[in-house]
Amino acid sequence: MHQAKEAGILETLATTLIDSINGYEDAAKNSDNPRFQEIFRKRASERRQVLQDLRSEISKLGGTPPDDGSFLGKTHQAWLDLKAAITGRDDQRIINSVEAGEDYLKEKFEAALNSGDLSGESRQLVERVYQSVRSGHDQMSQIKHGMEAQS
Repeated sequence: MHQAKEAGILETLATTLIDSINGYEDAAKNSDNPRFQEIFRKRASERRQVLQDLRSEISKLGGTPPDDGSFLGKTHQAWLDLKAAITGRDDQRIINSVEAGEDYLKEKFEAALNSGDLSGESRQLVERVYQSVRSGHDQMSQIKHGMEAQS
């Protein structure tokens, strides 16, 4: 039972990671700012790597690694807001949307880490992926606040 519960938690986290990868890729394609494009691409690439680790841990626990994002819930909503920002090619709105997605992702990982339902390798893996999530969140937050200070 415990393994199934851990696998379920990891599946949820993997799904939200996929949402963030898709969001970063959309943001990279649609930003007019070369610096932001580079940041978004790097983040998507980093997330892809940690997603592979999550997928193999899910398989080891007997779960089913997700192939695509959630298309529901708050993560997807934040990235849908991103699509609206992209339409206007508004870097400020793109950054705000990416940061909102990162906020939600960070909360999901914190909730999983605080749940007491992860142990051993699963917990270590989630902690490692959380470092990537936190780093992305903090970077987007800094960019957002920097842009707000300029406007």
